[in-house]
Amino acid sequence: MKLSCAVMEFPAAVVISAIIVVLVSPPSVNAQTSPPSPAAVPTPAPAAVPTPAPAPAPGPDHVNLTNLLTYAGPFHTFLGYLQSTKVISTFQDRADNSADGITIFVPKDSAFSSLKSPSLSNLTQDQLRSLCLFHALPHYYSLADFKNVSQMSPVATLAGGLYTLNFTDVSGTVHISSGWSDTTVSSSVRSTDPVAVYQVDKVLLPVAIFGTDIPPAAAPAPAPVTVTSPPAADSPSSVSDNGLAPTSTKPNSSCRVSGFGAWGALLLAAFIVVKS
Repeated sequence: MKLSCAVMEFPAAVVISAIIVVLVSPPSVNAQTSPPSPAAVPTPAPAAVPTPAPAPAPGPDHVNLTNLLTYAGPFHTFLGYLQSTKVISTFQDRADNSADGITIFVPKDSAFSSLKSPSLSNLTQDQLRSLCLFHALPHYYSLADFKNVSQMSPVATLAGGLYTLNFTDVSGTVHISSGWSDTTVSSSVRSTDPVAVYQVDKVLLPVAIFGTDIPPAAAPAPAPVTVTSPPAADSPSSVSDNGLAPTSTKPNSSCRVSGFGAWGALLLAAFIVVKS
């Protein structure tokens, strides 16, 4: 009897213990918890686009002076001197690399052929080089600029030292004087900064080479005098305009005699009356 009571009490104790365990233990979570949502990523600000720098201004067009003087006019003699003295390289370097530019005065071929005195054949190589450099200014000048350049005369050339030129602007015509030479700019071959090339009709001869004993300029030939002969006297015509012989105005001798006889008779009659 005691054993059966113990057996009956055991299940009751188990049940009570199970109930206590259930009550004490935390409730089970059947639903799967969702993972936390990720933190919002901030949107990056758009990167600043740099403003492009303005394109540099285009440089001046390259000018090949040898080609220009070869094809632009009758400048073969002067170009030959520039090449033999290597001055063409000096001119080209200044045209390409100098901020001030260059102005060149180019004599025509006829200017050299008409040059009789002084002769260039007796010049040394250094003198020929100075002569060529004497035909250029170390600055770009347009034709309009020479109105102001004339106020600065004498103006130094690329030959330097005493190799100077005098300029005069007369109503837009540029006159150039070197002492030995007086000429004008006859045409513009090129006038775009930084290179100006102007044609002249005479070779510019410097006093620094040929001295100050400058021969006087030949006097201009006098204008021919036209002698005007007096008009020829009209000869009397033997025939009048109406085809008849002209009537002479000389009194007839018979009329003169008859007129004198009438007066004589009157005087004689008066004398007889008085005597009687």
